[in-house]
Amino acid sequence: MALSRDAILGAVDVQTEKVPVKEWGDDVIVRGLTGEELDAYQASIRQLRPRLDGKGMEPVMIHDNMRAKLLVKCLVDEAGERLFTDKDVAALGAKNGKVLDRLYDVAAALSGLSEEEQEEMEGNSDPAESAGSTSSSPDESSTAP
Repeated sequence: MALSRDAILGAVDVQTEKVPVKEWGDDVIVRGLTGEELDAYQASIRQLRPRLDGKGMEPVMIHDNMRAKLLVKCLVDEAGERLFTDKDVAALGAKNGKVLDRLYDVAAALSGLSEEEQEEMEGNSDPAESAGSTSSSPDESSTAP
């Protein structure tokens, strides 16, 4: 039997993972994004600009504080409430880059950002190759909230 509308909408499918951060002295809870939040995040780090050859537009990634932009949306307390607002991006971005990178990887995986998309965001691939990629990542190490 197929799932009903109510069963789908009632499913608790946003996952969390507790991550030890020795640099900060304890664990943090990372929550994956909802579909709406993921779309907003992706829109916030992408822009279209005119191509250098003058033939149309091309997508470009905005790398400024992209890790902190994701993490302010994904770091939550025990009740699942966000620890930060979007206004905290710069303050969180000033924290240890190694820690932010480690937490970003967890948040990206829980949120369904594909490996190709993460590489593009980190500047390791050609944006044209993965601009339309929306496949999800495995979530084998996460736990339900």
